Amino acid sequence: MMVPQNFADILDSADRLSVEEQEDLIRILQNRLRDRNRAERIRDVRDAENEFLEGKCRPVTPQQLMEEILS
Repeated sequence: MMVPQNFADILDSADRLSVEEQEDLIRILQNRLRDRNRAERIRDVRDAENEFLEGKCRPVTPQQLMEEILS
């Protein structure tokens, strides 16, 4: 079995799938992306919690946060 080497090869391979297979592929890729994004958000939250517990950040009010963003 030939393994696609680049994005264009992958698109060409997808074009050879039936419409139903293409729809399945889209659903699978969307699910994988959603899962990857969810895992990334979970890592971000854990990292932020750890930074807070280690004293690397401080609590701020929404007003303070906006002032910092706009400065």
